[in-house]
Amino acid sequence: MASSGSGNRPRHLVLSFLSELTRRNVIRMAGLYLVVAWLIVQVAGAVFPAFGIADGALRAVILVLAIGFVPALVFAWVFELTPDGLKRDADVPAESSIAAHTGRRMDKLILGGMVAVVALIAADRLWPEPAAPAAVPVAAVTVSESLPGPATGPSATPAPGSDSDTVTAPNSIAVLPFVNMSGEATNEYFSDGISEEILNVLASTPQLQVAARTSSFSFKGKNAEIAEIASALGVRMVLEGSVRKQGDQVRITAQLIDASTGFHVWSKTYDRKLEDIFAIQDEIAQAIGEQLKVTVGGATATGHGTTNLQAHDLYLRGIGLWHGRDGDDMIEAISLFEQAAEADPNFAGAYAGLALVYAVIPSYSARYSWADALAKADENAVRAIALDPALPEAYAALVNSSLGRRNMATAQALADRAIALRPSFATAYQWRGNLELSRGDLAQALVSLETAARLDPLSPVITENRAFALITLGRSQEAGALCSKLLETRPNYVACLQYVALAAIMDGNPAAATPLLDRMSAAQNPGARHTGLVEALSGHGDKRAVAQRLAALPFNSMFVPGSDSALEDHVVAAMIMLLGEPELALDYLERLSHELGNTVDWAMNMPMMDPLRCDARFKALVARIRPGDLRTAELCKA
Repeated sequence: MASSGSGNRPRHLVLSFLSELTRRNVIRMAGLYLVVAWLIVQVAGAVFPAFGIADGALRAVILVLAIGFVPALVFAWVFELTPDGLKRDADVPAESSIAAHTGRRMDKLILGGMVAVVALIAADRLWPEPAAPAAVPVAAVTVSESLPGPATGPSATPAPGSDSDTVTAPNSIAVLPFVNMSGEATNEYFSDGISEEILNVLASTPQLQVAARTSSFSFKGKNAEIAEIASALGVRMVLEGSVRKQGDQVRITAQLIDASTGFHVWSKTYDRKLEDIFAIQDEIAQAIGEQLKVTVGGATATGHGTTNLQAHDLYLRGIGLWHGRDGDDMIEAISLFEQAAEADPNFAGAYAGLALVYAVIPSYSARYSWADALAKADENAVRAIALDPALPEAYAALVNSSLGRRNMATAQALADRAIALRPSFATAYQWRGNLELSRGDLAQALVSLETAARLDPLSPVITENRAFALITLGRSQEAGALCSKLLETRPNYVACLQYVALAAIMDGNPAAATPLLDRMSAAQNPGARHTGLVEALSGHGDKRAVAQRLAALPFNSMFVPGSDSALEDHVVAAMIMLLGEPELALDYLERLSHELGNTVDWAMNMPMMDPLRCDARFKALVARIRPGDLRTAELCKA
């Protein structure tokens, strides 16, 4: 009997201890604490991102709650809640019903908490995704990068609404320029470069529609709401962040915002050594892919083929200058890309950067001839492709250089390749549209340029190209409206001054062109007065004399001081026809056809050339320089 009683004693002690835990409401406290802690974590997880609070804060909340669990149980063991306040359990009579009353209250709290838990889980599983809002229509208003074209200055200014409604794609995103938190303005290029590298990785993902740098960076330094930015760019998601670079350390904070709800859906802070910058860029892109349920390419897409920090640093400086499309800046970009290639001779991005600059620089600076620039563009693009066959910038540069040499089939294949490698590459669509203009496929050119505009709605160069496509289709008023809207924020934008003036003349109001031509001259070729042009077009001057003077202008006359013209050559050809001199216009077209570039094609596309299309000289010109002319075939069927 003594042995049996001794064996029951441990069991009795356990039961007594459990009974005491129940009486003192310790078990109820454990349940209540876990329910409340879970609810706190869920609320914090939803609210913190909305205020830009990093993931570390949520982890801290979870840690504090975990640490507080044991003290809460100890507190329940030691104290009892009575009508007179908290008292030590030892001071409350054992026969009192206070503990039971407190227990019933805690049961109700636990039940209420469990109901809240079930409700949250059900809402998460069953609540439908919010519908994506309709995008505020946005126009692409653009500088010509026809070959050759004018120096038209820097890019990126907010543009007006579009002429067609679009629905925002759920997987559409804009990457805003990350804020430079380093305290040094000289590090601005670095934070911009990080943003662009992430943008390029995302733009290579077929399931994503990614706003181009020109448009997304136009909001840099502006106090615009996320909803406003998303509407202007036609996107649903917006990625923003900051970069702090100090010595060999870098801190990058990124946060993804759903503009349709205004809530942050993801945020994270990265504290790493500078040598890890490529991995961070890839991690951010991968995290965004997970949020948007798409597969994003790996780290090979970042860094453009180098792990050399000095080379990458020089590349970021150079690509920022190229985007600005300023002649002097692009000369400096050439030097930076060359230094990047010297720092890492196997850096494909450095050679692709050189190719991009050389492919367009004669449109912005008289320092390079088209022959020299296109040769250098080809050399560097081919080297970039040899080092990295998946680099879309190199193929895009070859589109422009092939077009400049009139190798249109090659240019088409290269454009298709660049777009396949980066489906959201606005420049590739733009240059494909220019190719289609040169080929005479005007309707398809407008489709490509509108796609470029959708990806880069605030790009001046895409807008101007699109305005020209509208002019070729006889839609001069729409073209004038696009460029007029751009001129509200870019009053001296040369290419659009030119097209608004041309649209006014085509619409029978040449007098309205005078102030526009004067502004063009002041910005492009000071001293050029376009002597007698408006007067002759208005019927008050010698049309033939003015036409003869225009027909004698040198190639790229807008760059020639004293030429008395700030117009692009294809617009000069249009003016000669408007002055009623078809033979002079044919002479001028034939002279342009012997120059590198697609200027003669753009001139032949002008609607005022229609009276010439059935002329034997015009047909011979078409047969010599391009596969065909749809407009000529349509008008000359008989």
